Amino acid sequence: MRVSLPHTLGREEVRRRMHEHAHEIGSYFPPGMATVETEWPHEDRMDLYITAAGQLIEGGIEVGDDTVTIEMDLPAMLGFLRGTLERAVRKHGGRLLEKK
Repeated sequence: MRVSLPHTLGREEVRRRMHEHAHEIGSYFPPGMATVETEWPHEDRMDLYITAAGQLIEGGIEVGDDTVTIEMDLPAMLGFLRGTLERAVRKHGGRLLEKK
């Protein structure tokens, strides 16, 4: 699954917001279904390790000059969540990237 979201905030502001709100990623899944771990291998990439229904979902978020790209490799067993996750990423990610 790959979702790209446009932004006009600048990389530094996007990074700040991602650090501040990373703990909310688990709420994109149905309640109690997932645990999320994050790592920052470099300043423009946050790696995601999500365990849902006993399955590991690996992914990441890349911060670009004018887009943020979220990728998750969904195991076949969790393919039914693709639409739900894409909608949640667009909704919550879009809110995170709105100018305030």
